[in-house]
Amino acid sequence: MNDIYDPTFVKKLFNKMSNSYERMNYITSFGFSIIWRKQFIKALNKKESKIKVIDLLSGLGENWSYLKNRFPNAEFYALDFSEEMVEKSRKKGKIIFQNKIEIFQDDILKNELKSEEFDIITCAFGLKTFNESQIDLLAKQVYRMLKKEGQFTFIEISKPQNSILYFLYSFYLGKIIPILGKLFLENPDDYKMLWLYTKKFESCKKVEAIFKKNNLNVQYKEYFFGCASGIYGAKKA
Repeated sequence: MNDIYDPTFVKKLFNKMSNSYERMNYITSFGFSIIWRKQFIKALNKKESKIKVIDLLSGLGENWSYLKNRFPNAEFYALDFSEEMVEKSRKKGKIIFQNKIEIFQDDILKNELKSEEFDIITCAFGLKTFNESQIDLLAKQVYRMLKKEGQFTFIEISKPQNSILYFLYSFYLGKIIPILGKLFLENPDDYKMLWLYTKKFESCKKVEAIFKKNNLNVQYKEYFFGCASGIYGAKKA
C-alpha cells in the first residue's frame, strides 16, 4: 500500500481530483465548507493597510474572495504543490484579483520563500494530508515565514465526537460520497481517500499542541459540533 502521506502520492491524488474538487468539497461538507471558510478567516483582524497575505495549500482558490473582502488593500500570494490545482486556480485569480496575485507551485514543507515576509497566513482543508512530523515542519515554516505578531488561521474537516453524528457523517463520507464520485465525477477511490485522511487526522487538537511547541500563540476552535476544527493565533513578538 502507498504511504498516504508521501508528497508524491498526495500530489498525484489532488492532480487527479482537480476537475471536481471544489464541487466535492461543497458536497462532502453539506455546503458548510463555504460557511466555514468565512468563519475561519474572521479569526483574523480585519485590516485596510497594505499587508502581505499568503494562502497555503491554496487548491482552486476557494478562500480568495473572502480574503479579498477581509484585506481589500493587501498584496496576495498563494502556494500549492499540485500543478493542476495551481493552473486551474489562475482563472479565479484573474477574476478576483485581476491577476494581481502571485501563485507559487511549491512544497510548503521545503519552500524557499523569504523569512518574516507575511503578515497573514491562511490554510483551509489541507492539514489532513500531513502526518505529525510533517505538521511539525509546517509549524516551523509558518513561524519562519510570519512577521513578528503576524497572524495565521487553519481549518480542517474533522471527526465529530458525538457518536450518532459520527456514524451519520462517516456513512455519508465513506459510502455515499464515493458512489456520487463514481456516478458524476471521476474515480470514486480518490474520494474514499478524503475520508481515510479525515479519520486518521481526527481534529486540529494535535495541530494546536505542535504549533504551541514551535513558539506560536495558538487557540483551538470547533465548527458545527466538531465536523470541522481549526487553530488560529499569532507569532510571538
